[in-house]
Amino acid sequence: MNFDNNEEALEFINRLLERLHQSGHTSQGSKIELVYVASGGQHVDTQINMGKETLPKPETHNPKTLSSPPCIGRENGIGELPDELATDEAMVLWRKAQQAGYVNEHYQPLLSRTQAALLADAMAERLGIKEKWKVFEALWHRKYMRSDYNLALTRKGSLDFQDELKQLFG
Repeated sequence: MNFDNNEEALEFINRLLERLHQSGHTSQGSKIELVYVASGGQHVDTQINMGKETLPKPETHNPKTLSSPPCIGRENGIGELPDELATDEAMVLWRKAQQAGYVNEHYQPLLSRTQAALLADAMAERLGIKEKWKVFEALWHRKYMRSDYNLALTRKGSLDFQDELKQLFG
């Protein structure tokens, strides 16, 4: 992966760390390996050790293995989709979000809080959901998503992410 400047690299690292944190993986530590090319074309490897264990590689989403909603009607409530988010049109959006790596197989976000709020807004807009924050806060067990959304709108990278969502959801 190539970055045009340090700000892009730091933003990527922050997103990566946030995804690792949100993955729910419990360990005594983790290891992150970074490889980059310094000015002048010098190849540099960096390793950040944060304990004993290495986090497993994140799941990759193979479009051929995505199945119909595995979580609808689960008794435990984890990932149980409300009616507004379990329509045929919604399932098309969920599959696209899974393939893009934005949500896991339980429809939980793999994004920062602000990006998740942008995702919720884009899905709600496309599906015509009026009480979007109530619906997504219940699904994702979060509060204050409207505040997360407002904060996202103040961030530099949000416009790019919103454009990605528009392309993804067409």
